[in-house]
Amino acid sequence: MQGKSMLLFRFHWLIPLLALLLTQLRATAAEYRPLPPAPRGGLTADWLIYDTARNSLILYLPDYHAPAAAYYQWVGLRPNKPLLITFAARKNLSLFLDNRLVFTASRPASYTLDLAELLPKTERLGNHLLCVWQPEVPPNLASFTNATVVPVAQSGKGTATAALLAQPRPLGHQGQNVFLCFLLVIGLLYGGIRATYQPGFARIYQFEGLWSKQSNDQDFLTKPTLTWLNLLLVMVFALSFALLLVAIHTNIQTIVILRRLFDVPESAIVLRVLLYAALIAGFVLGKYLFLELMGYIFDVTPLVMVQYREFVRTILFMGLFLPLVMLLYLGLNQTLPETVLWVSNGVVSLMLVGTVVRIARTLHRRASLLNLHLFSYLCATEVIPLVILLKLIVFTY
Repeated sequence: MQGKSMLLFRFHWLIPLLALLLTQLRATAAEYRPLPPAPRGGLTADWLIYDTARNSLILYLPDYHAPAAAYYQWVGLRPNKPLLITFAARKNLSLFLDNRLVFTASRPASYTLDLAELLPKTERLGNHLLCVWQPEVPPNLASFTNATVVPVAQSGKGTATAALLAQPRPLGHQGQNVFLCFLLVIGLLYGGIRATYQPGFARIYQFEGLWSKQSNDQDFLTKPTLTWLNLLLVMVFALSFALLLVAIHTNIQTIVILRRLFDVPESAIVLRVLLYAALIAGFVLGKYLFLELMGYIFDVTPLVMVQYREFVRTILFMGLFLPLVMLLYLGLNQTLPETVLWVSNGVVSLMLVGTVVRIARTLHRRASLLNLHLFSYLCATEVIPLVILLKLIVFTY
């Protein structure tokens, strides 16, 4: 007992020292604060949306939140330093800095802007809230990237920075080489199929017999549908249609269902073309199962095969004009983008509506469409899908 007392007496000076150290550690822990985030000098892939319930900006999650019309992002500006961004815009896309309108796209194109030049000189320092707003359809957020500052040599001086201010670059430049390669492949496929299956190819692509009233073109409706010729032509048609959708109807993936099932970035042009081609080919080939089901429900099974063969023949014939629209797009989209869009919508509408009219004409030869039962079957299998496709592809743009 006496030994323990002597030990405490010898080290009694350590107790105040330990108490002082504990006090310092607690003070340090209490004073700890997380460091503020470093100011960002350019755009990132993180976008914010306005949450009405919280009255604040929250992080936008593409797979969780529904698409919005306005997206926000904080950008940091430094004095005497440009902040170049590039983006693809449809007509009337607008940019706001601190709730102040600074830019509106006059036509569909790709633009390069210096955000620093859009603000007064006295306000070009610090963080600013950038807002991207697009009416009717969500903006293409994936196209908003940081542009490269290009040094330009000047006579008698060193190097200067070439600031590109609102210089539009037509959308035809994006993936133009990819589109040309796909067109070349489509042309080679058509040529190879025509050389290999010349009689069957000529039977499908008869311009004079498509709308004739004679019955000499009905041999196609009695031949087998699932042949190598028809399968190859369906694949080429799907590739041509997919190429047109990716090139001109660039925002078709804003459809919520399609985006949730197949989330393909806008920059992956080849992957998007192949994905759309697979979906179109699956739709064409899978329509036979849909017609068989509806034919069983409406008790018109003998007309199903005739209807499907007419559907295949008509879309294959109409699809021959899709590569011509792509050539028009590559040639005139830089100068007449609105005209190219109208032509594309017109050709697609003619293809869809013409297919339904041709099918109705063929079915009317075998059974009168004045029969309400058969007319209801035609509306369920052709008219309603036609309205849906026109809404998704044509009227959206």
